[in-house]
Amino acid sequence: MTDTSQPKTARFDLQGALTDAERERNAQRTFLKDFTRDAAAHLDACVHCGLCAEACHFYVSTGDPKYTPILKLENLRDSYRAEVGAFAPLRRLFGLGDPVDLAALEESEELLYDSCTMCGRCTLICPMGIDIAELIERARHGMYEAGLVPERLQHITRNAELNESPFGTPEDFIATIRAIEDKFGYKLALDKDHAEVLLTLTPSELEDHRASVVGMAQILDRAGVDYTLSSQAFEATNFGYLSGNLPLQRELTTRMIDHAAAIGAKTLILPECGHAYGAARWEAGQWYPDGNVPVEVLHIVEYMDALITEGRIKLNKLSDTATFHYPCQQFRRGGLDEQPRRILDALGLELHDMEPSNAFSYCCGGGGGVVSNRRSEDLRRRVFEMKRSEVENTGANRFVTSCGICSLTFEKGAKAAGWDRMPESLVELVAAQLTD
Repeated sequence: MTDTSQPKTARFDLQGALTDAERERNAQRTFLKDFTRDAAAHLDACVHCGLCAEACHFYVSTGDPKYTPILKLENLRDSYRAEVGAFAPLRRLFGLGDPVDLAALEESEELLYDSCTMCGRCTLICPMGIDIAELIERARHGMYEAGLVPERLQHITRNAELNESPFGTPEDFIATIRAIEDKFGYKLALDKDHAEVLLTLTPSELEDHRASVVGMAQILDRAGVDYTLSSQAFEATNFGYLSGNLPLQRELTTRMIDHAAAIGAKTLILPECGHAYGAARWEAGQWYPDGNVPVEVLHIVEYMDALITEGRIKLNKLSDTATFHYPCQQFRRGGLDEQPRRILDALGLELHDMEPSNAFSYCCGGGGGVVSNRRSEDLRRRVFEMKRSEVENTGANRFVTSCGICSLTFEKGAKAAGWDRMPESLVELVAAQLTD
């Protein structure tokens, strides 16, 4: 008889040369280190209603109950109950429930990295107010310390540690900026000693969406903004945040912010990226005394909206219809609710919202590092088909978003499915319609 007890393909990768006991110990220690009163309250508050399942794009697109968001936190919950929960002493006394073991951790790798984008829709839906996305982020800290991170995500994270960016070294960045200038015939401000604004980028712009780099520069130049790119602090994507490497998360965030302060910048602008916004805008305060971040951190969508509202840039009208994919970290988690609507209106685009839309929109399926994980390809394609139907049902002529990773995820899905509706960048649309 064929043994079917094990999957044909392992759904986990082991990083480093740790023993099994060391992996278990590191995970347990880190889970407990991350515990706060709010985390404990959230884990105790779950009433097992199952509503978070219907909130998850991976569950909805597969129907597989293992993708129920709250179930992805079982290791974190077991650590809490065994060591610091209200009944932990009694549980230890009677041997009820052990701290997590390696097999459970291995099973969790798929659930925490392959099938969770930390989009926060489950958080929004939860009737008990449990911030499941936040707890997933904390659970990843323990997984990273246990060496249980998908291979490619670990590789990219390691590049960020060694080169200060997963894209490459400062020299690589300078060479790429010069190549972009040559291709588009547009001069970019680079490594100025002083500037009012520090503009940051992600590998998405530097590798796949280079027109967006020029687009942001054109917008800032037209508005008369004194800006610069920096070869010493250009990386907005935070793979410490995505992998669970907390020290790297801090290093990547503070490098950008501290450099902005050092050149006298008052504002740091993040490009079309979602998790960069979460890491640098909403989590940066934990690295500074009393949460006082020394510069203002804004997303390019916020900044463009302000420039349009203040009359510092003017746009031609397109007189067309468009639907808009709301990137989760910008809108559901970050609160940028009205800005894209105002920008689309200024562009003369009649918005046809997908259903559901705004804060309740389903994720693209590639955020949170998922798009970098080859094992997640089948899941991402299932979510893509869901989003494809949403887009087509609007009847809009144009499909727009404001996140490079969302665009990359849709582009990959469209290529695999033979779909001809590639997403357009909101930045690039604005730049193309600049007028005097």
